[in-house]
Amino acid sequence: MSTEKELHARSESRCELCGATDSLTVYEIPPASDGSADQCVLTCSTCRGQIENPDTVDANHWRCLNDSMWSQVPAVQIMAWRMLNRLRAEGWPQDLLDMMYLDEETLHRAEAEQRATANAIQHIDSNGAVLQAGDTVTLIKDLDVKGSSLTAKRGTAVRNIRLVQDNPEQIEGRVDGQLIVILTKFVKK
Repeated sequence: MSTEKELHARSESRCELCGATDSLTVYEIPPASDGSADQCVLTCSTCRGQIENPDTVDANHWRCLNDSMWSQVPAVQIMAWRMLNRLRAEGWPQDLLDMMYLDEETLHRAEAEQRATANAIQHIDSNGAVLQAGDTVTLIKDLDVKGSSLTAKRGTAVRNIRLVQDNPEQIEGRVDGQLIVILTKFVKK
């Protein structure tokens, strides 16, 4: 039996998070899902869209977790815990988290996404914004380029930056046609 068929049977063809019956798809729980039904949940397009795009989260939609957090299925418990944890600043999710019980193994899996995110290197500009490869940044200070007579002037736009993978304090970019390394504390997005 395929994973999707197993999930439809397990959930009675309803979203395992909110109970919706339309546009159901299999969602593999990151990180390191093997695609088995034990590591997947059946979600509607609304839940899936908000899980994958945190900027679009409607906190009131997730009040449905008041019921689904009591599921006996560990994969559903993990997703309920993660969404409640993501929304904890709203107030009511914290109350549900306080009531929720997860066995040790399930809690460890639920926290895995947070651990993976915490271990990821992030490049942060002078204002605290996260930088990504390809962004355009502006210099906030005149910078003397070592090994060159070039001075990168304040206000210069550096387009299509590259992130230095092993150092979160450095990016690379072209100023006056020359590729230079710039400290993230001297740029803003």
